Amino acid sequence: MIIKLLVDGGEMKVAPAVAQKLGPLGMNIGKIVEEVNAATQGFKGMKVPVILNVNPKTKEFTIKVETPPTAELLKKEFGLEKGSGEAAKIKVANAAIEQIIKIAKIKQEGMLVNNLKKAVKNVLGSCLSLGILIESQNAKLISKRVDSGVYDNLIAKGVIKASEEKLKKLQEEFEVVKKKQEEILKAEEEAKAAEEAAAAAAAAAEVKEEKAVEEEAKEIKEAKETKEPAEAKEKPREEKKK
Repeated sequence: MIIKLLVDGGEMKVAPAVAQKLGPLGMNIGKIVEEVNAATQGFKGMKVPVILNVNPKTKEFTIKVETPPTAELLKKEFGLEKGSGEAAKIKVANAAIEQIIKIAKIKQEGMLVNNLKKAVKNVLGSCLSLGILIESQNAKLISKRVDSGVYDNLIAKGVIKASEEKLKKLQEEFEVVKKKQEEILKAEEEAKAAEEAAAAAAAAAEVKEEKAVEEEAKEIKEAKETKEPAEAKEKPREEKKK
């Protein structure tokens, strides 16, 4: 019997969903969790797909660990808790092409591609969604460069490690990008605050105006009510005079 799970690498716990799948089969859940954690230890901090092949009769099982999703590998590679919420505007990392080749090699077997170059392009697609720059450029541009053969030599050789000097340069360039992003976000926040303040002032003015209108209406009503009794008293006097 095949059971598919998505677990925290090296930290699988006996969650209710897991117990519901394995409990009725009479399997030793504690042992399964222990062995899954041992098998996924290298993917700590990531979500990892795991396939269990269990035999309910013999209680034996085998574990097949699949590679984590590309997004998980990218977040792990660049120390990210999450991707950008606004990938088109906010960038969260600056990768070397070698790092992209590294992840493409890990994922290639599970992708529906027949060569590393196509796997690289798939990884670039994930970079675009997460807001990750490559070589200080947008992932779309790098994808076009991959198509045109700019990185053919590195891909053919399977180079997966960039020099420390290159990584340092990319980080310095990314610091400039982050500073510009912070300035843009600050300007947007200030503009938003100004807009909210203007809206609040307009609302307050409207309330004040409505209150003034209500007060005026109240005064007119009170004046009218005061005038009517006075007029009523004057009429009998006039009649007596006649």
